[in-house]
Amino acid sequence: MTKAASSTKVAELYGLPTFQAADWKAVVTAQRCPFLNRKCLKNRKSEPEITIGTCTMSYRRQPEPVMICPFRLLERSQIFTDCVHLLKLHEPGNELRIVAELAVPGGSIDYCLVSVRDGKPRDFVGIELQTLDTTGTVWPERQRFLRPHKVYMKQKDAASRRAFGMNWKMTAKTILVQLNHKIATFDHLSKRLVLVLQDCLLDYMRGEFAFDHIQGVRDGDPMQFHAYELRKEVTAYALRLKERISTDTAGIAQCLGLQADTKVELQILLEQIEAKLPQSTLLRVGGGPIPVPEITAMEADES
Repeated sequence: MTKAASSTKVAELYGLPTFQAADWKAVVTAQRCPFLNRKCLKNRKSEPEITIGTCTMSYRRQPEPVMICPFRLLERSQIFTDCVHLLKLHEPGNELRIVAELAVPGGSIDYCLVSVRDGKPRDFVGIELQTLDTTGTVWPERQRFLRPHKVYMKQKDAASRRAFGMNWKMTAKTILVQLNHKIATFDHLSKRLVLVLQDCLLDYMRGEFAFDHIQGVRDGDPMQFHAYELRKEVTAYALRLKERISTDTAGIAQCLGLQADTKVELQILLEQIEAKLPQSTLLRVGGGPIPVPEITAMEADES
């Protein structure tokens, strides 16, 4: 075990808080993501065999942990259990399964929480994950954190003055445009689409876009926002649901002033879900293996 970092902008590396002591050399060698129960998917473009492992960075004048990896939101599978109440056709005895990547007009949905009986989907909730995109590179900051912990590295990487930033505007606008294209489909099918995000990103959206009309939460609304805070506790950071709000298709359009005809028949989506059930995982309280969307692109480099 080595001491915790006295000062670093890396808040979590491979799921572990940097304010706690750890055998960081072993952690970096393993390259394991505890939220996916597999090797980290955030690879360097210049060295694809090496993963970056940065889940969360400290940012802003008053430093706070900002998640930069969407899989960080999978802690304990809590985001899925927090959506069970939106499965209006779920019945006792049905299995709850997690399906990755469902194609819809305007793109794809990261996950679906599905109520299954006798191998057939009875109901589903779409779940989108959104964390902050970065600008620049977090690599030098990562290497500076690891330098005192006997981890081999190129000295020029740790000495680099290249910085990183948070792309608040592009992250928020991109996800809102995507939601506008997708929500009409769920509204048409009387299903729910949930955006899972960090509370600081939701606060930014409220300040930069027209959110005054989105107040409170109604389970009947097709568009649901679940905002989580990353709370610093004694031994680690913990994901906690902080706020829920909701709106309808018109409400999302009002944020951006965009429209799209994205209706699709329910049977098409049900057939997609049924075909993916063999690759799905059973929802387990407290966490478990989570399927990974095939189109996931987690590469990062120094650009």
